Amino acid sequence: MDVFVYRSNKKNGYYLYLAEKDNFSGVPEGLISALGTLDLTLEFKLDAARKLAKEDPEAVLNNLRQNGYHLQINDQLLSEQALALNPNFLN
Repeated sequence: MDVFVYRSNKKNGYYLYLAEKDNFSGVPEGLISALGTLDLTLEFKLDAARKLAKEDPEAVLNNLRQNGYHLQINDQLLSEQALALNPNFLN
C-alpha cells in the first residue's frame, strides 16, 4: 500500500498517515483543525513486513484500511503528558 505521511505544523511530533495523497476526507474535522497545517513529509510503500521506526506496520495498515488514516504521536510527548497527569507514571 502506498502511504503518505504529513507533519503537523501546529502539534510538534504529530504525524498523519494517509493511503491517498492529499485525501483528508476520512479524517475527522476536529483532528484536522487540531493539527493545523499539514506538510507532506514522506511517501513510501508499506506492507506488514516493512520495519517502521516508531510504529507497528500492521497497526498502521489496519488503521488506514478501517479509518482512512493513522495518527502517530511522538513517544516523548506521550510520556510528558502521562507524567503531567500522574507524577508517579515512571515508578
